[in-house]
Amino acid sequence: MLIMGIDPGLRHTGWGIVDFTNNQFQHIANGTLNISEKGTLPERLAEIYKKLTEVLEQYKPEEVAVEEVFVNVNPSSTLKLGQARGVAILTPSLLGIPVFEYSPNLIKKSVVGIGHATKEQIQMMVGVLLNKPKIDSEHSGDALAMAICHAHNRKKW
Repeated sequence: MLIMGIDPGLRHTGWGIVDFTNNQFQHIANGTLNISEKGTLPERLAEIYKKLTEVLEQYKPEEVAVEEVFVNVNPSSTLKLGQARGVAILTPSLLGIPVFEYSPNLIKKSVVGIGHATKEQIQMMVGVLLNKPKIDSEHSGDALAMAICHAHNRKKW
């Protein structure tokens, strides 16, 4: 089962793909889509869509996991992030790939064992579970954590 996690952002959208077969993880790939900061919001969202479509078509994951929205201190930033997240949900959906959403606490609990784990603890456990792959960025590391979370929780769907 190829599972892709997506960590959406207007500047950096992380992605990570794992194979989860017979309760064993194998790292397949990860990366970061670096989005131009010069474009308008619609242009940037279109860039996320185009680049994400390329990755989805290349690796053909069977399911996708995305983190649920969390509220930022700045409401404007939260709304803009929500739009990037919408593209991250829409893009695989248009390709017929099921998308699942998880809360930040469930992602942490699924990867580390506690719902209030630090970013450092999450990144360390992602490395342990995936046999220390080269992780492109913090964003792709978060995306791999989402894929791992989905692998642990997918039978509940």
